[in-house]
Amino acid sequence: MSLQQRVEKNTGLLVLFVILVVSVGGLVEIVPLFFMKSTTEPVTGLKPYSALELSGRDIYIREGCVSCHSQMIRPFRTETERYGHYSVAGEFVYDRPFLWGSKRTGPDLARVGGRYSNDWHSIHLANPRDVVPGSIMPGYPWLQETELDSSDIVAKMSALAMLGHPYSEDEINTAVKQLEGQTEVDALIAYLQNLGTSIKQRR
Repeated sequence: MSLQQRVEKNTGLLVLFVILVVSVGGLVEIVPLFFMKSTTEPVTGLKPYSALELSGRDIYIREGCVSCHSQMIRPFRTETERYGHYSVAGEFVYDRPFLWGSKRTGPDLARVGGRYSNDWHSIHLANPRDVVPGSIMPGYPWLQETELDSSDIVAKMSALAMLGHPYSEDEINTAVKQLEGQTEVDALIAYLQNLGTSIKQRR
């Protein structure tokens, strides 16, 4: 009996070889990326999220926005003509966790920053059909009335600073003050208005 036949008839061996092949293949594809500057260094002009933007990103994740909106424009003409410059790895250096993906129940938001006014976003988030008739996106009116929770922002920014985000001590120490009087919708809009702006500035 050949090795192939033995492996195919033995479930344990088959699983072991599959894991081995997938692991080696994954390492060969992923490890070189850690040594490429284009994937490990931020693009020119990229800054870590401010306290308000960082809070808005957490709300974006909490409310499940990422389940319907991707933030990754692929380098195809059909995508770049609709959404703008294709996404590059250096834009996401300060994203933890990454919000990549291909799920598009709604449009890709990688370049939404600066495309609409704050007022437009506020109306859209409260009731999307007021500005986009026929939209199937649910409304989030409670965000306008919910005061932003700043209890963990200092700890969060300190942890990110330990991971390499270039936050200054002053930015961390004044974070709570920056969030005073802000609502959750203010934070979410600040985050949306920042998306994709580092590449727009380069164009």
